[in-house]
Amino acid sequence: MPAVLAIAAHPDDIEFFMAGAMLQLARRGWDLHYANLCDGSRGSTTMDPVTCAATRLAEARRAAEVMGATFYEPIFPDMEAAYTPANLRKVAAIVRKAKPTIVLTHSPVDYMEDHEISCRLAVSAAFAHGMPNFPSDPELPVYMDPVTVYHAQTPGHRTPLGQWITPHMYVDETDVIETKVEALACHASQKQWLDESQGMDSYLQAMRDLSLQMGQKSGKFQYAEGWRRREHWGFCGPQDDPLRDALADIIVDTRT
Repeated sequence: MPAVLAIAAHPDDIEFFMAGAMLQLARRGWDLHYANLCDGSRGSTTMDPVTCAATRLAEARRAAEVMGATFYEPIFPDMEAAYTPANLRKVAAIVRKAKPTIVLTHSPVDYMEDHEISCRLAVSAAFAHGMPNFPSDPELPVYMDPVTVYHAQTPGHRTPLGQWITPHMYVDETDVIETKVEALACHASQKQWLDESQGMDSYLQAMRDLSLQMGQKSGKFQYAEGWRRREHWGFCGPQDDPLRDALADIIVDTRT
């Protein structure tokens, strides 16, 4: 069974930006794997860090269950994401355990550092999946099958400097949007935090609005996610595009 691994920064990032493609792949027989690298401990104005981390860990586990995904534990606190050999070895272990054909992660240029560092770790861990001389933590055997990396959209679909991000492909998520909303709703602790810190009002409606915007841009779908394929060097074959191939009947490809 082919596998897809989503590697994101915080609990709820996968649900906001990646769950639509994952759920569509699951409908086609793919195995789902779900990893948030940050523990969510700073995402509250009312809970202390320990309580917040425990609350958000439970919420993320429930969301992964809604999606039918294998769950992986976080590895560092919010705002402490760092590109270090120790962290890379931990993320490499997640990749080697999941053995994904597809890795989904954040945009390389995103609105906050946790997202960008998590992306860098995900990309390097995917690159190292077949490097026996790079040890993972815990140590796990490498695997040699190709891995293709795809980058999600950002909040607002723009870079931090306001440039619009045009995806390589739009994935239709109209028939899985309610499951995506159900998974995001597991993160109930985030409503107050997002309202106060980012002015998102209803975080569930904010996610719907982002998907509606992508759907409108697709010119075909009501709700959509946007995805960009990373170049193949060191990861997979030059023509490998497993996300496009698996979802060929429900994508609009902007590259053709």
